[in-house]
Amino acid sequence: MTRVELRPRPSGAWAAAGWGEGTTWEEALEVALSQLVTPRWPGGGSEVQEPRGPAAASSRERPLAPDLLCVFASSVFVYDFAPLVECARDATRARHLLGCSGWGVIGGARELEGRPAVSLLALSLPSATFQPVRLTQEHVDAAPPAGDGAAATAAYWRRVTATAPDEVNAWLLFADPFRSSADSLVDGLGATYPDAPIIGGLASAGPGAQRTHVFFDGDVYGDGSVAVALGGAWTVEAIVSQGCAPIGRPWTITGVDGHLVQTIARQPAYELLVDTVKALPPALAARARDNLFVGLAMDERRATLNRGDFLVRNIHGVDQQTGALLVGAEPQIGQTVQFHLRDAGAAGEDLRQLLDTVPERLAGRSPAAALLCSCTGRGTGLFGAPDHDARLVNDRLGPLPLAGFFCNGEFGPVGGRNYVHGYTASLALFVPKQGENGERRMKNEEL
Repeated sequence: MTRVELRPRPSGAWAAAGWGEGTTWEEALEVALSQLVTPRWPGGGSEVQEPRGPAAASSRERPLAPDLLCVFASSVFVYDFAPLVECARDATRARHLLGCSGWGVIGGARELEGRPAVSLLALSLPSATFQPVRLTQEHVDAAPPAGDGAAATAAYWRRVTATAPDEVNAWLLFADPFRSSADSLVDGLGATYPDAPIIGGLASAGPGAQRTHVFFDGDVYGDGSVAVALGGAWTVEAIVSQGCAPIGRPWTITGVDGHLVQTIARQPAYELLVDTVKALPPALAARARDNLFVGLAMDERRATLNRGDFLVRNIHGVDQQTGALLVGAEPQIGQTVQFHLRDAGAAGEDLRQLLDTVPERLAGRSPAAALLCSCTGRGTGLFGAPDHDARLVNDRLGPLPLAGFFCNGEFGPVGGRNYVHGYTASLALFVPKQGENGERRMKNEEL
């Protein structure tokens, strides 16, 4: 597989990722910490050395404390999260710590699904600012209703986060899926900081588990959310792979009622969906069975709509009497819609195509590190083999310091607006801000 060549990482930035497995949390964390001993020093043509030596005997070899340490821990260690988080912070002397539990964790080119493992990402970014915030469901419930207007919403969230819009280039956000309203939180933060991508995801646990945890500095919480605003000279470039391929052709929605798409091109929506599948080649039609989604165009000004220009949402059901489709969004009359197919082949191709646009999107900037938030519905269960997304990022972009976890839902921008997604791989590349005056552009589109 061809690797896209990127320039050396920015001078002065330091980033390292570490991951490890073990029968105890101490063993897993020790292995992960040992990989932070000899980190990757970007820029200047420096060599990347292999990790060496146990963490316990190597504190003198570590650089200054990182600005931010992201910690992702397997839900297998649920009863030991408190000492695990405390130990990780003490061992690294991190200024800020953020993270959560995961059914699986991601490190480098590895995806450790359902295994007792820990993954770490340490960042020191020159002239960057990090503003951490702990958010609860009470904060979300106290937000002004939509009828109060955008100004009231923005004022409220600026007060809660103690962060002005010009201090935020991007958000990292991790949330509990069972005791927090992630959609409302993402909507509130997105409306208040419209130019800042929100990358992260909903914490996860083992199959059937109804409890997850988020980590904030030295504390562990069983509800709410944790976030950090990245500002100053650094931002993230967001790559959101929704794992779908468009089928058929784009159409115009002509009738809606809330979440119901009643008619498309003045035909019952379900009738048009059936016709679209029937017109596919037999092999593609067979793949589409039970794997159909709806894609809503996010920018009607585009003359041509391609992969990544649609917000992909579930089709939840059909009204057999009217032929209306119940979808996981509130579409609008006049909005362009195209049906989509999601399976392993489509998901792999979508991520590959998006990663191949990275050099052009970065415009000469070099990423210092990457954060990968991948849905629990991906991984081995979708692709039939381990490490798919992490290995693809590594193959396409090179051995970046990369960490992440498997999510119950992923955060990321599509068409300039942040959403909560499903079945998605949401990737954040940490890069210097673009432009002489530090203007940044939030891009999540095909170029």
